[in-house]
Amino acid sequence: MKRAAPLLAVAFLAGCGDSSAPTVTIGAAKTYHLTGTEPAAPVGPGTRTVAFSVDQPSGKTLTAYRTGSGPHTGVHVVVVKNDLSAIVHRHPPIAANGRVSQPIDFASPGPYRVLADVYPRLNGPLRNFQLHYPVRVSGAYKPQPLPPFRSVQTVDRYRVVVHGKPKLRAFYPSFMRVTVTDPQGKPVTFTPWYGALAHAIFFHRGDLAYFHTHVCGPNTPGCTSIVGSPNVKGTSSAPGQLRLGILLPQAGTWRMFLQFQDGKKVLTVPFTLRAS
Repeated sequence: MKRAAPLLAVAFLAGCGDSSAPTVTIGAAKTYHLTGTEPAAPVGPGTRTVAFSVDQPSGKTLTAYRTGSGPHTGVHVVVVKNDLSAIVHRHPPIAANGRVSQPIDFASPGPYRVLADVYPRLNGPLRNFQLHYPVRVSGAYKPQPLPPFRSVQTVDRYRVVVHGKPKLRAFYPSFMRVTVTDPQGKPVTFTPWYGALAHAIFFHRGDLAYFHTHVCGPNTPGCTSIVGSPNVKGTSSAPGQLRLGILLPQAGTWRMFLQFQDGKKVLTVPFTLRAS
């Protein structure tokens, strides 16, 4: 490519000033994109319907999505507040015409990002991709500063412990051992939720870069941790025990939202992490 560049430059320069040369119009790149996004205007706090369709490069609406067991199917909708103070994670139904619709609770004012992690049913190497759009919730917005890393978090009397200080590097696989106990102090027997025993959803401070991995067990058929990286696999070998496999795409400050289900109760536990 470097050797070809001068030849391309010569070709373009040779064409300059020739009034008889035909005009070449370069159209917009044909890519996947979201259409009909809702809500399209600022809304007040509360439950609102998030909805969209995915258009293919051909211009037709995507209607064929991956199905089956495991978490890598359909569309994952993750709504994150820009200051990383909250997320909502859902796997909404998809209508026959490809329309995705999901009620989401926007609990407080401020800017949010609606991220669609899309798993199309296609031949070839494309497995999934992410698209997003902004939503503004009206009212006084006071961004919350991220707290420092704390190895122990308590949410609804569940105690979640990260063992050791995580040593994360961008583009390098790493692992994190986590234990979870319930309000009675007993190790949690994780109930599969969205095809996995646990989900670890990461957002990067500032640009909201995204990474999502899973913890799998013998009772989660079809579950895989992260695409294309069998050596960075999240596993659970006993109640209350999670081993997260992490492969972050860039350095900086990340907010990890660890999600798991105990019986019918789904919990979201945040941690602030740093990758070098």
